[in-house]
Amino acid sequence: MGPAIRPCFESTDSPGVAPPNRSWRVDETYLKVAGNWTYLYRAVDSAGETIEFMLSPKRDLIAAKMFLRLALSRGGPPPRVINVDGHPAYPSAVAELQRSGELSRRCRCRISPHLNNVIEQDHRFIKKRVTASLGFRSAESACRTIEGYEAMHAIRKGQIRWVAKDDPVAHRQFIHSIFGIAA
Repeated sequence: MGPAIRPCFESTDSPGVAPPNRSWRVDETYLKVAGNWTYLYRAVDSAGETIEFMLSPKRDLIAAKMFLRLALSRGGPPPRVINVDGHPAYPSAVAELQRSGELSRRCRCRISPHLNNVIEQDHRFIKKRVTASLGFRSAESACRTIEGYEAMHAIRKGQIRWVAKDDPVAHRQFIHSIFGIAA
């Protein structure tokens, strides 16, 4: 199973999605997909707003670099600091992206497990839904389902400016717009 890369929702330069702040929390958690452990890379800002996610079969430098590239490609302000736990791939990935010019040289990679409590708590909501769904049989179904979980989680967090938390019609319209579903 190759890396499955999927953007979670429309770009932050669109009018409905609030841009993230410049202090990112990056972490990964694990899920079982088709009987194999798979890593769900996620990034949120310091306020808990979702930036990006990616499902990958590996937890290594290549996957970390691909994920950071994906998060940077979403637009919005570049990070001034990327907070990570102790996983050694992140500092190397940040250094490589800085050398290539994809990430500002002023951006710091800060190893601080306690600052990542924001994302650890955010993982909880996604993993709760995955556990309730009894897992995934394929990488494709995992990606599509997690896209939906992430989109609904962003709405519940109030991240989508024009979608009220208690307006199911607006939720439906937002979901239809980001996933290209005809109304």
